[in-house]
Amino acid sequence: MQEGECADKLRTQQELERLQAKYIGTGHPDTTSWEWKTNIHRDTSASIVGHPPLLAYIALAQNEPAAKVRARLIRSMLQPVGPPPPREGDEVFIQAPRQVGE
Repeated sequence: MQEGECADKLRTQQELERLQAKYIGTGHPDTTSWEWKTNIHRDTSASIVGHPPLLAYIALAQNEPAAKVRARLIRSMLQPVGPPPPREGDEVFIQAPRQVGE
């Protein structure tokens, strides 16, 4: 590998790290699959809600009022791909079923 190629790779790596620090949705080496999917779904939903012609197109395709589609998209941004997976070291608590009369 020549000296110029190493400098180019280093510059490219530094630029990638700078962009990843600046824009949350671009991820980083420690980004989990769940975090990445969540960012993609939220960005997509926000873009649809923020562009009225696109929102109208989706509402027409689903045969729903635009306000209803918009509300559904906004609600789906809370957990677009479901709850986060348990992390290592987290304890899982299973609640016992309640007895009738308690």
